[in-house]
Amino acid sequence: MFQASDFVTIAALVALEGLLSADNAMVLAVLVLGLPKAQQRPALRYGIVGAFVFRTIATITAATLIRLGWVKLAGAAYLLYLSYHHFFMTDAQTRQTPPKARPWLGLSAFWATVVKVELTDIVFAIDSILVAVAMSQKLWVILSGGLLGILMMRLVIGRLLSLIERYPPLVDGAFIIIFWVGAKLLIEFLDREGLVHLEIPNWFSLGLIVVIFGVSFLYARSRHKRTRHSAAEDEARKLFE
Repeated sequence: MFQASDFVTIAALVALEGLLSADNAMVLAVLVLGLPKAQQRPALRYGIVGAFVFRTIATITAATLIRLGWVKLAGAAYLLYLSYHHFFMTDAQTRQTPPKARPWLGLSAFWATVVKVELTDIVFAIDSILVAVAMSQKLWVILSGGLLGILMMRLVIGRLLSLIERYPPLVDGAFIIIFWVGAKLLIEFLDREGLVHLEIPNWFSLGLIVVIFGVSFLYARSRHKRTRHSAAEDEARKLFE
């Protein structure tokens, strides 16, 4: 039966998904940026369609999903590896561009990226789904909030793609965020297993991501202005030579 409170809950879930998806959006944006520009939006579109399917299945089987703690460990390892590779196995000039997408497990670079987008969404979806289940017992409410939240995340990713393409130094900031997200997933796994006792509040994680992104954006923007200014000076110098 439909109740006014159900729609309030859906709105809250959409807003919550938008807030909690800041880290997810950054990771997915970096993944698809490795593809040629013409393939970035299609890869993201396929990934979002797959996310709809997974979220639906995962919501219905939420009780089983709670026991999949190893998914966070695998996700943490992957994200920490991405960060390590970017900062310690890549030269400074190459770091200004996202890593190129490569074939994987017999798949083309395009479809390998789509699969990575899907797997990444699975890692991040667990917390969102469990929060949704805690807020409502109605399946249609949980599904509506989660799926509308994915659309919001898609809008965020689109904006991030544009910003990173315009300000390439933002790539470093993106990988700092990816490192933090991987570390957070690892800490959450260890806390759940009772190996450490440290709970990271969502507000702290989100605030840290906002600070890292803000500082990175200001740095990238200043670098962009200096580069343009230097290019203008070079052009002016050539006119007088």
